[in-house]
Amino acid sequence: MKTTLFAGIVLVSGFLAWKYDPLQPVTEKVNPPAVLHPVTTSPSAKDNTRIQVALLLDTSNSMDGLIDQAKSRLWNIINTLTTLKYHGKTPAIEIALYEYGNNGLSPASGFIRQVTPLTTDLDLISEKLFSLRTNGGEEYCGAVISSAVKSLEWGHDEADMKLIYIAGNEPFNQGSVSYTTAAAEAVGKSIFINTIFCGNKREGIATRWKDGADKGLGKFFNIDSDRKVDFIETPYDSIIAAYNERINDTYIGYGAYGVSKKNNQVLQDANAKSISKANSVERYISKSKEVYKNESWDLVERSKNDPAILKTISKSDLPKELQGKTTEELHKVVIAKSRERDSIQHTIATLGKKRQQYIDAAMKQTGKPDDLGTAINMSIIQLAATKGYSAEK
Repeated sequence: MKTTLFAGIVLVSGFLAWKYDPLQPVTEKVNPPAVLHPVTTSPSAKDNTRIQVALLLDTSNSMDGLIDQAKSRLWNIINTLTTLKYHGKTPAIEIALYEYGNNGLSPASGFIRQVTPLTTDLDLISEKLFSLRTNGGEEYCGAVISSAVKSLEWGHDEADMKLIYIAGNEPFNQGSVSYTTAAAEAVGKSIFINTIFCGNKREGIATRWKDGADKGLGKFFNIDSDRKVDFIETPYDSIIAAYNERINDTYIGYGAYGVSKKNNQVLQDANAKSISKANSVERYISKSKEVYKNESWDLVERSKNDPAILKTISKSDLPKELQGKTTEELHKVVIAKSRERDSIQHTIATLGKKRQQYIDAAMKQTGKPDDLGTAINMSIIQLAATKGYSAEK
């Protein structure tokens, strides 16, 4: 059949093997949580510049290798995106996931399914990515691009960076929806279309994958989708993993989804680790960043944006161990968890930078692997520069 998938990329970690005791208490001074505006129903940042990425993944029979690369690089791409600043400001990051080209999908929909809309819920993206299963089908690149352009809630700010990634190995011009028309629709909304052909570069050019990227003002790449992702282990991996165990304990699930979402957090840790230890460390580093948002179910994060929640929340919406607490006692618990998390996140971020320095030094000697992550990393940095973003190390 064919093949098609999405994106991944490298980044953010470090070097310098220093002596660190993962069991040593974190003692860095952290300010109390800031009092911000109450949380809104939608977590997307109305006042923030946004980076929005739609991943269009072909789940036909031949796509297993590419899907494995996607799983291996999900947290790499998140970490790459978090290095970008716009005039010194950290943008909000939203990811959407589509699958297409699968016989299990509806023919009436063109074998296309929106798996998730644009969302800041990164655990949800991980959960859905790991649940994808391949099956033979018809792969219509123009149709899935057009669907993503029309159906997703793309930002309207001139500074918003909007990216579509689509990969595969069948002709790009299949189906009744013209990829040329779909590309024009994307360009009209300032959305860059990036294409990744899984196979020989000349064949990718001949089957219109490069033309699709050219018309979408994006980048064209070719990769070996069956190649296993190369990971470099560092002296910091075990230390960061130990701190991740501690950071999970700072989350307080509340409301109807508090328990299930907290359990899913641990499950996605396990999914990342099932790929490799290095991949799981990339996820742990992502969890130390502002982009990892969970205010819809975590009382600690919610209270930062809406301090009044501690006075108004129903006792039945709290974990059993906190239901007997007074408002003052609950406030003390949340403040303590918040300070502990801030300190641990700072420590992980510091270790992550040193880890990346270590990886960068090793990569200079071994060369960059020809995988999905490398392709996406290159395009993100290049396209970000054209929009006025800068990448911080």
